[in-house]
Amino acid sequence: MQLYHHPYSMDSQKVRLALEERGIDYTSYHVNPLTGKNMEVSFFRMNPSAKIPVFKNGSHIIYRTIDIIQYIDRLAVSLSGEVNVPGVEKVIEWMQKVDGWNPKMLTLSHIPDKYRNFVSKFIRRVIIARMAESPELASNYHEKLRDAYETEDKMRDLDTVQESEEKLIKLLDDAEMQLEETIYIAGDEFTLADTMFVPVLVRITLLNLEEEYINCRPKVTAYYQLVKHRNSYKVVIGKYFSGWRKHRTILKTLCFICIRSIFRAY
Repeated sequence: MQLYHHPYSMDSQKVRLALEERGIDYTSYHVNPLTGKNMEVSFFRMNPSAKIPVFKNGSHIIYRTIDIIQYIDRLAVSLSGEVNVPGVEKVIEWMQKVDGWNPKMLTLSHIPDKYRNFVSKFIRRVIIARMAESPELASNYHEKLRDAYETEDKMRDLDTVQESEEKLIKLLDDAEMQLEETIYIAGDEFTLADTMFVPVLVRITLLNLEEEYINCRPKVTAYYQLVKHRNSYKVVIGKYFSGWRKHRTILKTLCFICIRSIFRAY
């Protein structure tokens, strides 16, 4: 089994937490979308959406995050022979609720314009270069190029960004209410719903928005501190977000883009 992912990708974090929690071994392949690695022809042929994560088990390839996590759960059950635990409906309900919030617009809105525009321009040039390299995939690459321009247009629409923020606030408020009654997000046991929800809090932390979104919610704050002690969190999140490690990947990515841009090596 292979997982194509990136440590800072929120959806990748969700899948990796599920894999660690369910104890499933896999081969890890890092794909950094900020450097255009997801646009490389070999990856693009496998996954024309160019999104990560991608989970591959033999000839079976899954792209959608929630589908990957549910597949992992079924796989773990079949390997262990365990019986599904009660409350699965609540778990699925929360998984779908978390999956309904897309962090893209909120994330981009908190990145300085000069950095966001610099990376966006680089990605567009990567797409154009891959389009010339593989004419048979030109229509697919052209669609990704159009998506890049549409994202820039959306960033100028304050209503779009506000809508993303409102959905996040609703999600966190619902979580705060749920955690008044249970230890974890869908009950008193850590479940796949938590593997979906924890990366949302991690993204907020990465954007330095804890004070605004997390610390003002005492139950969510206590929950966040609790899950940080889990081994899966330490492997998937802590390894990359502790101290100076939080900035290493970002600096490495920016240096890569700068060098490639200078030499026009897209």
